[in-house]
Amino acid sequence: MRDDEGWETISSDRHFGNAHLEVVTDYVRTPTRVIPRAWTVVHRKAAVIIAPMTRAGKIILIRQERIPIRSTIWELPSGQIDKVVEPDQKEIKAVALSELREEAGYELAKDGHLIGLGHYFSSSGFTDEHGYFFLARPVEPCAGYVRDETESIVDCREFSIEELRLMITKNEIRDANTLGMWARLGAGGFLSPERR
Repeated sequence: MRDDEGWETISSDRHFGNAHLEVVTDYVRTPTRVIPRAWTVVHRKAAVIIAPMTRAGKIILIRQERIPIRSTIWELPSGQIDKVVEPDQKEIKAVALSELREEAGYELAKDGHLIGLGHYFSSSGFTDEHGYFFLARPVEPCAGYVRDETESIVDCREFSIEELRLMITKNEIRDANTLGMWARLGAGGFLSPERR
């Protein structure tokens, strides 16, 4: 199968798969190479990453236990999109708003907006996983919110831009989703007071 840009998948050998990921070895002819290359790839569902911003310009982070790294870290609310095929923008936005409620206990205010900020690849050397960035502003706490006990979230707090900048500088924020979002928000001018 050849795509429009000249990438041709010659074959694909599946090694493992479950509801969350699939491991395959693909044999691919690239646009610049005649001889196919073998590459082990982890296929994962797409995800959403949400930067919830309050009316006062504070950003909400959750503190979550992460088993693969044996650590509890501060990060933005995020979650996988359960649809196997690529979802449309309406479905992606619905997942973002759902994750915001489920993980942080916040929702868009009546005058709030969910602003799409593009997507990125989490680690393009071994996975096709990509995440969609959203800025949700202004947000407010959900009435009667009770944290789901099956989640690994142990805390949720509002942080000022300066507090976040310091946490990043001190390596207290190490999550790629959060760091990538910080770069996207900064490049878009969303972290400066005049853009609020």
